[in-house]
Amino acid sequence: MQNDAPLKQGLIPAGDCGSMTELRAAIDALDARLVALLAVRQAYIERAAQLKTGRDQVRDPARIEEVVSKVIAEGRKAGLSADIAEPVWRALIEASIKHEFDAFDKR
Repeated sequence: MQNDAPLKQGLIPAGDCGSMTELRAAIDALDARLVALLAVRQAYIERAAQLKTGRDQVRDPARIEEVVSKVIAEGRKAGLSADIAEPVWRALIEASIKHEFDAFDKR
């Protein structure tokens, strides 16, 4: 396994999973952590909707590309394929923008 960061968080290495049941349990535990982190990210998106003064500020193409570039670079360091990182983050960004528009319109 290229990236041992999850190991530092109490997850066992994928290569140490001796069965599909064990592997699936590890994936489920990781998914729970990802969900918790995404909820934190969502709170930041909601705060951004409060701080921005105009609806036209919600979508920022330059910032989108900056975020994607940073994620790809971090992914490389962690052993994450850009073929996974980029489309996942672009989908996350688009969903976040939609959520931010909704939050902006509710204020």
